[in-house]
Amino acid sequence: MLSQSTRYYLPEPSHWPVMGSCALLLMAIGAVLWMNGVAPGPWVVLAGMAVLVYMMFGWFGTVIRESEGGSFNKQVDGSFRWGMSWFIFSEVMFFAAFFGALTGRYPVPESKRPSRRWAPGGSPRSTR
Repeated sequence: MLSQSTRYYLPEPSHWPVMGSCALLLMAIGAVLWMNGVAPGPWVVLAGMAVLVYMMFGWFGTVIRESEGGSFNKQVDGSFRWGMSWFIFSEVMFFAAFFGALTGRYPVPESKRPSRRWAPGGSPRSTR
């Protein structure tokens, strides 16, 4: 039998993601009601926010209890760090591509940039 320090920790199934989804659904329904002038709209948004805050405290508390209880070893810690590193890298790449496409900036010289005309030269619709 493996000791606790050599096993990879897999948490039990959790109800917190479902509760978070319900909270977001409540907030979305409340926002629609609020924007359409239905009286309980702001209260439904507030109820959704309260459920979301409760979910965050509960879920983070569960993770903290697992960590403080010795469930995580070096391998799990390394997995968390690599996962966060890849997430940050993917966000940087996404926003670089998004804003690069949005502003039309290319990291190539002006002479090698593609033409902004949609019709090739010499066609009846070209401007030249």
